[in-house]
Amino acid sequence: MLFNSLEFVVFFPIVFAVYWLARQNGKLQNAILVVASGVFYAWVDWRFIFLIGFTAMLTYITGRALLSSRQNRGRKGYIIVNIVINLAILGFFKYYNFFIDSFNDAFRSIGVALDMPTLQLILPVGISFYTFKAISYSVDLYKNKIVGGHNLLSVLCYLMFFPQLLAGPIEKARDLYPQFLQPRCFNYNQAVAGSKMIIWGLFKKVVIADTACNIVNSIYGDIGGYNSSALLICAVLYSFQIYGDFSGYSDMAVGIGKLFGIESKKNFNLPYLSRDIAEFWKRWHISLNTWFVEYVYIPLGGSKVSKFVTIRNTFIIFLLSGLWHGANWTFICWGLYHALLFVPLLLLGRTKRFGKYELDKCITLKEWLNILLTFVLVTIGWIIFRSPDISVAFDFIKRLFDLSDYGMPNINPKRLFVILECMMAIMFVAFMEIKHKTSEVVLSFASQYRIANFMGYIVVTIWAILFYSVGQTFIYFQF
Repeated sequence: MLFNSLEFVVFFPIVFAVYWLARQNGKLQNAILVVASGVFYAWVDWRFIFLIGFTAMLTYITGRALLSSRQNRGRKGYIIVNIVINLAILGFFKYYNFFIDSFNDAFRSIGVALDMPTLQLILPVGISFYTFKAISYSVDLYKNKIVGGHNLLSVLCYLMFFPQLLAGPIEKARDLYPQFLQPRCFNYNQAVAGSKMIIWGLFKKVVIADTACNIVNSIYGDIGGYNSSALLICAVLYSFQIYGDFSGYSDMAVGIGKLFGIESKKNFNLPYLSRDIAEFWKRWHISLNTWFVEYVYIPLGGSKVSKFVTIRNTFIIFLLSGLWHGANWTFICWGLYHALLFVPLLLLGRTKRFGKYELDKCITLKEWLNILLTFVLVTIGWIIFRSPDISVAFDFIKRLFDLSDYGMPNINPKRLFVILECMMAIMFVAFMEIKHKTSEVVLSFASQYRIANFMGYIVVTIWAILFYSVGQTFIYFQF
């Protein structure tokens, strides 16, 4: 069930109404969310409802063991077993065939016929996201960072909360879980802010991502049939497609959560206004990056070790990030590419020069040039990320630097008109998000005029409806 589907239009109001009938009763609210989340997930693929149920039970049992054990060695054993089992399940479903095929290809290259069998596996939707949430809960409980009770219903609610179930954000347990331990009261201002975020996210998904998707897919389907100018347009469009798609989903997920009285942290913060790669990774998919930093990078020693170990840790993080996105060498190369871009900044001590997430009020010409360069580097990375294999990615990038092949884009004139419409939407989104200095536009269009605010969101909603197309899934559902 997709946020942009007709089924969800029917599903959500029913859950919303039933949920708020149970106000002042936290357990009943949680039970309603668990049932609704089960239906939501089963709608996508009912076969894996038992798998997420197993993950939830494992998380709950581990939590009980951690709370009852007073011996530090025993506690560490429980957490290790939990992490190993969770990662083993994730690895089996997501990477088994990839590694088997890689082993077969490696031995075949040296003349050895090693035909290890692969399996007909279906990747459970959202497994990467809820597995990381499960690990976060167990580790935070082990480190005594979770304040409050521990019960199965709340654990189920935390792992299965349907707005975040399929594509995040990956909330840390200490931030999200305590909210399920107390009853939620309806807050009008919170609900209005959530509704605005849903509209904004839907706009980015439908008008930008889905429109760009049709162009990008057609060009990637026949790269040799297009000149370099068309490939350049394709590369730029995909950068905005993946941003509109994923940040749009995150906006809707956070907005829906607000309607249920649940607050989540932002997942994007104007990533394409980053002035270097280090700042980009502070602004893009923030929840995943902070997860890797806290649960992998820091335990490895972080940056409080020698330069060599710090560089090693950096490569590990980026390679794991690439592998997390999918079982394909393109994702691994994408992670390696960003690691190679990040390391020079690390050696020069320039990874924190722009602070955490804030932008200066006035961006200088030099900063705009840095932003442009960073966007070019990120876009090249997205080519690797989007390509079906490494050879296609290298061919695509090579063609971009073939100046002799540039000219009028050999794209159907009707598609050029669609591209123009998409670029107008991109400029509108850029204007609004720069104006409010956030990717999550919940502020007013013109704060001093209520009618302007109302009409602004009406226009955005109508714009999204006009561009709506059935069946356009979200990119990050495959991860």
